[in-house]
Amino acid sequence: MAGKGYLSGYFVGAGAKVLRGTEVDPAVSRGHEFQGVDVFRAFVGTPAERERIPVTYIWMDDEQEAPLRLELTGTWYNSRKAQLHRAPEYRLYYPAAAESVVHRAQAGDTLFLCMTSERKVLAILCPSGSSAEQKLLWLFGLQLTDDYALSQRDIGEDGGRGIDLAAKFILDELGIEAEEPEPDALDQLVGRFGAAFPGTAAFSAFARKSVKGVDPLADPDAALVAWMEHEEALFRHLERIIVAERLKEGFLDGEQADVDGFLSFSLSVQNRRKSRAGYAFAHHVEALLTKWNVRYKREATTEKRNAADFLFPGEAEYADPTFPTDKLRMLAVKTTCKDRWRQVLAEAERITAKHLLTLEPSISRAQTGEMQAQALQLVLPQSIHATYHTDQQNWLMSVRGFLDLVRAA
Repeated sequence: MAGKGYLSGYFVGAGAKVLRGTEVDPAVSRGHEFQGVDVFRAFVGTPAERERIPVTYIWMDDEQEAPLRLELTGTWYNSRKAQLHRAPEYRLYYPAAAESVVHRAQAGDTLFLCMTSERKVLAILCPSGSSAEQKLLWLFGLQLTDDYALSQRDIGEDGGRGIDLAAKFILDELGIEAEEPEPDALDQLVGRFGAAFPGTAAFSAFARKSVKGVDPLADPDAALVAWMEHEEALFRHLERIIVAERLKEGFLDGEQADVDGFLSFSLSVQNRRKSRAGYAFAHHVEALLTKWNVRYKREATTEKRNAADFLFPGEAEYADPTFPTDKLRMLAVKTTCKDRWRQVLAEAERITAKHLLTLEPSISRAQTGEMQAQALQLVLPQSIHATYHTDQQNWLMSVRGFLDLVRAA
């Protein structure tokens, strides 16, 4: 299976290994090479001489909003070439320019080596036990071994997993945009709003109305995912139309290239993507609450001008000291969590047990354990639960579970 609906549409193969200090710690070794990766020959090949290959070095952790990445090269070589009596052992040498990424890792952290469908290597490093590690292990269907050797998977052979919302989330973090077939409703969208972005509420309402086969009452978890996926597909295709028209106009200031203008436009495209996704998520959550006849106040003000994304049943009840505290609920809505989930703890002080709805897959055990300790309940669409470890899944709440909770209060 090589279609863009499967992981094999983006990757040929991938492997993961635990790092030794001799690979990444300059205090231990200046070797500048990843060891125990000989099996990656299945994807890179077995050259007779040293071969320089394109390598993107990426550092992912749970604190940075975006991974740190460097487009460089690496040298794939046989470390035993001079030892004719021994079997070849290939290693990947990284240049000094990659140190700002590679040296962020420590002994015991994780390296993912991935060969893309464009024959480019990604060397992704992340902390052991982090959400980033958990996401990538789930995406590629890999397990770490305790012998510092690369365990890998031939994705081109078995097709890999399907590209669902969780997989798209992780691919986007890697800078890979999952291709979407053109939605049937795109022409209708352009016909209604023209080649321009409508307001976020109008866009989300159009997406909900035009998606097929969705029943928010029977399956609110699936409905929320379908609405988000459909709006994302509509948005990306509309964005291509709008950006293409702007690029045709060019970026010239007189006869000089308007570099600042181009950079400003590019930044605006990225910022629009991020802000629109957050608004869309909140709009679709609000639509579910309305369909389920749940009383709520959106962007409700509580103490110290803190605002809760959704407050149940409303501001008046929250402000009334005689209203039973155990009947108050609040829901924070974030497409991604990172460390920003701690902001939720300062909202709605009367409510001790808080809820956070997100689309982020594979948050680490350490993070969810801290959430539990802080009485913050994580809520996710049911289909994303499978990206978490089994012991975490027992604690997660579904969208339906939260709707039942607030409707019963």
